[in-house]
Amino acid sequence: MDDRLKALADAGVSIWLDDLSRERIETGNLADLVGQSSVVGVTTNPTIFAAAIADGERYDEQVRALVADGSSADEVIFALTTDDVRNACDVLAPVAESTKDDGRVSIEVEPTLANDTEATIASAKALWAAVDRPNALIKIPATLEGLPAITEVIAAGISVNVTLIFSTERYRAVMDAYLAGLEKAKAAGVDLTTIRSVASFFVSRVDSEVDARLEKIATDEALALRGKAAVANARLAYAAFEEVVASERWQALAADGAHAQRPLWASTGVKNPDYPDTLYVTDLVVADTVNTMPEKTLRAFADHGEVKGDQVTGKAAEAQEVFDQLDAAGIDVADVFKVLELEGVDKFKTSWTELVTTVEGQMEKAGA
Repeated sequence: MDDRLKALADAGVSIWLDDLSRERIETGNLADLVGQSSVVGVTTNPTIFAAAIADGERYDEQVRALVADGSSADEVIFALTTDDVRNACDVLAPVAESTKDDGRVSIEVEPTLANDTEATIASAKALWAAVDRPNALIKIPATLEGLPAITEVIAAGISVNVTLIFSTERYRAVMDAYLAGLEKAKAAGVDLTTIRSVASFFVSRVDSEVDARLEKIATDEALALRGKAAVANARLAYAAFEEVVASERWQALAADGAHAQRPLWASTGVKNPDYPDTLYVTDLVVADTVNTMPEKTLRAFADHGEVKGDQVTGKAAEAQEVFDQLDAAGIDVADVFKVLELEGVDKFKTSWTELVTTVEGQMEKAGA
């Protein structure tokens, strides 16, 4: 067991891997990461699957069979990805059975549906049925159209990973959507103990966008704020989480066995080489959270990461001061979050197109 990663896990941070491939599953690599690197969950996205399918031959036989059956590219994608997630869920099943909330594997609704509530609901239900594992999570984006979908999917007893959250304001709306879903589930007689959820709060992209704006302003005061927005933003989000779980509304649901929707720190790979490569892990250590990491970040933390104790609780005022300074420097924070969400949806759609193109290429080879 890696000592640094174990220390992170012992601090209450659930370590999830932001990557999945059939090779990881079939070679035992994923099981090894669970056994040796404290990995207790997996997140995926279309870009991850595109890379996996393009690299190697482990999908070829299934693609050939699906092509022979006359499957479309969308049907091939659905079959390949749900099979991988189902098998990863089986690898993580012992973790799910031995822990309260971990052992989860996420799969994303088709990103082109991000602004279509009803289609998102239908996609989530189809993915949940196909994977057919209680430790799966269906990823739904936190767009305005995604919020009612979250409520309806939770109400149906489906576990959800809410993704693409940038602002504390939208995060509060996500938590409200989750509670509303639990309340509807309870009214329908659904066992609340079977539902899990995480809220994926994106980190590094906030610094990338804010830093670029600070560099355009270029005053000493502005430049001194580089690299501070993302961690401050996440700390404010955690304060909002603490507020909600202390509420009477949540306590009533918890009394019926509901599980808290844990904050998940996403986009934790550092994009600016001037910053420590473990910045968004070390500075966001706090109990009852998830940190989903690309393998590069996981390995960096295993090599030289530090656990300095709780770096989040009680730091909301300090974090708000950072945002007050950003405002004073001329940063329109509301516009930052608006741009990041729009770009995030566009990037999700682009990654889906990339996945479709990759699969179509594999299908052409299979049919040749």
